[in-house]
Amino acid sequence: MWAYSVTRTVSLLLAQAIVLCTYLEMGTLNLQGRSVVELGAGTGLVGIVAALLGAHVTITDRKIALEFLQSNVQANLPHDIRPNVVVKELTWGQNLESFSPGEFDLILGADIIYLEETFLDLLETLEHLCGERSLILLSCRIRYERDQNFLKMLGEHFAVSEVHYDLEKDVHIYKAHRKSQKEDL
Repeated sequence: MWAYSVTRTVSLLLAQAIVLCTYLEMGTLNLQGRSVVELGAGTGLVGIVAALLGAHVTITDRKIALEFLQSNVQANLPHDIRPNVVVKELTWGQNLESFSPGEFDLILGADIIYLEETFLDLLETLEHLCGERSLILLSCRIRYERDQNFLKMLGEHFAVSEVHYDLEKDVHIYKAHRKSQKEDL
């Protein structure tokens, strides 16, 4: 029974990353040569897939996860692609000066919208990383009202729309970008 519960929990956690990876693999976005950051990477799956699709990727998480992330990059990327991937510490809302404002074309996050106490720090981080032409893709389950609250908060700063829904896994993908002055009027 215990093994089933652990397997099911891991499967549910990875579902959001898998749905986002599948969305990227569908070719909706051309990642070739693009600058990409994955936030709260966990296993690094989304960043690894982005690198395999031709992106220059920075895979981020808290310090405690970096060694695991680095080992996943080493184990799952061919030698010629590894130089296109950097594993870097990022705790949302902290030490953002180690990242140039707006330096990424694409900001990716899978299963990062679940702790209400991190929402303001996550928004601050997205605002810092997101340039005028940057795109944000977030995959998430809408489990609780707090999840909707985050999307509302995000919508105050960014233009947000749902671009994909996986019915089987109950995972949504939201696209966001900075609101243009025209949209603000």
